Amino acid sequence: MIKVLVADDEPLIRAGIRMILTSADDIAVVAEAADGREALELARVHAVDVVLLDIQMPVMDGLTALAELPRAAPGARALILTTFGERENVLRAVAAGGAGFLLKDTAPGELIQAVRAAAGGNAFLSPAATRHIVDSLAAGRATARGEAARTRLAVLTEREREVVDLLGEGLSNADAGARLHMSEATVKTYVSRILSKLGCDNRVQAALLARDAGL
Repeated sequence: MIKVLVADDEPLIRAGIRMILTSADDIAVVAEAADGREALELARVHAVDVVLLDIQMPVMDGLTALAELPRAAPGARALILTTFGERENVLRAVAAGGAGFLLKDTAPGELIQAVRAAAGGNAFLSPAATRHIVDSLAAGRATARGEAARTRLAVLTEREREVVDLLGEGLSNADAGARLHMSEATVKTYVSRILSKLGCDNRVQAALLARDAGL
């Protein structure tokens, strides 16, 4: 059973997430928190597997809680809940090692999939959120960053570069596979290999590198 904690200062949001997650037979919502500090304490007490963290919360925000989560609950993975208007905060969360990023209007099935992915040690990024973040930042990238990105991407094979390019478009593994005439499992293998070669923690970081490099 995957033990989940939901942290959001809006009771209706928490209730909706709980309803969705508990519809899955392998997920249990064991606690709810209204702020980051409470989330850290409950994560420690319940030894949770996954924490869903809203960014904007009173007392302690989600980004601060994300940074302190490894000390409070070693092994717990964090999924960040966000809106389009919080782009810069999401980028900070990417750097902090969040396991995934979801928009608050994410489809129920995608939310369940994200929790399962995080519990399994994988990253999950909403294709819509990925595309929005990458597209919003691409125009302002400096030349030096582009050169650095191209240097890092030079270690990839031609096929791996094609996969990275599709990550930059925000495509899911299934959609990328359809575009490249590969199975979803094969794309997943490519993505894991790419992240390892580039030293990236998740798909967003790899997608940003692709856009920096002008792919």
